[in-house]
Amino acid sequence: MHKSLLTALLLLIASAITCSAATQSKKVRKTLFVIIDGIPADCLERLELPTLTDIAAHGAYSHAHCGGEVATYSETPTISAIGYTNILTGTWMNKHNVRGNENIHANYNYPTIFRIAKSQERRVTTAIYSSWTDNRTILLGEGLPQTGNLGIDFVRDGYDHDEARFPKKPGDTHIQDIDRQICQDAAACIAADAPDLNWLYLWYPDDAFHYNGNGDIADKAVIEADRMLAQVWHAVKEREKSHGEEWLVIVTTDHGRENNGYNHGGQSARERRTWMSVSCDRKLLNGEFSPTLLAQVDIVPTICRFMDFSVPQSTAFEMDGIPFIGSADIHNLQALKYDDKAMLCWDVFSTVKHPRDIKADIYYATTNNIKEGGKDVWHKLTTVSIADGRHLVDLPQLGGSKFYKFAVVSPSATLTKWFYAQ
Repeated sequence: MHKSLLTALLLLIASAITCSAATQSKKVRKTLFVIIDGIPADCLERLELPTLTDIAAHGAYSHAHCGGEVATYSETPTISAIGYTNILTGTWMNKHNVRGNENIHANYNYPTIFRIAKSQERRVTTAIYSSWTDNRTILLGEGLPQTGNLGIDFVRDGYDHDEARFPKKPGDTHIQDIDRQICQDAAACIAADAPDLNWLYLWYPDDAFHYNGNGDIADKAVIEADRMLAQVWHAVKEREKSHGEEWLVIVTTDHGRENNGYNHGGQSARERRTWMSVSCDRKLLNGEFSPTLLAQVDIVPTICRFMDFSVPQSTAFEMDGIPFIGSADIHNLQALKYDDKAMLCWDVFSTVKHPRDIKADIYYATTNNIKEGGKDVWHKLTTVSIADGRHLVDLPQLGGSKFYKFAVVSPSATLTKWFYAQ
């Protein structure tokens, strides 16, 4: 064979092998987030929980927080449905407006991760496995005109209304039976259909604490929830092994508890402290995944980044969290009153190299029309180096409004803050 022809053939073969390897290495990404209701971090850490431990061994574990920012507009009660909605929307209560577990009037103008998923140009399949049906019908608002008639592809719930199959038991222990069924359903659906976005909700541990406080009964409820979760975690690992998929698994809780374990809702350290056990490539985790920074509202932006979801500016500029995976440069935006000005301050992650060379755009709006389903007009104020760490905004030059929304947008983060000029 002619030498040049042989060389060309070898190059063609090498190129084909390289392209094949590249195609195989780009795995289909899937996400499962799990909320196990009402488990304080210290309880979790006292017990032997093989499933949560194994999930963290495939990624990491950290404390996190709920409750918004204390004594500000975003302070948020540490109550269940409120916590779920913090997680679902990436916003605190001042935006999503879920204020308790009953008589709920969610503001659907702040979309959940399910609506973001369904707004993508590509097809994204979704699933909910929930012991509380209101998670789907009210918090997600499936089928409501206010949510654009949101549809969910795989639904496993309704057992809390099935008294024939799950008759009420003392101490609401029938809820544990429902949790068990929900885990079986989730494992089967993930194994067979592997929806792209999955939400699993387990209810009973919260009831165990409400009825009994800290103690053996609550501990056993947490241990049993971990045991139930094992089959779901096994299904995920089998999908990764047999189907070449890459899964992000986030397991968390909605709130902590008062010191005696019975109740929650306030802003004590134990009520605000939550936790996350996450399975993902450890190299993806950034500085936000740390006990002092991590928050419930970081989950939605993290899922969006992992799943490569497109998020419109009107949604991104309302989120209160930032991704804890991928690149990270700035965090912790504050807006402080300084005479008749606003001092915007932010922190730069210590891992950032050459922060002086990284730019951030600062935007502002003087309306909150999105709350009523309208649109806010965002104006670009300036561009700064993230290394500056601050920018003084001359409010009179912006028209002297009494209310401002600010967004500081860097290559890796969108930080948002409200400011009242009073």
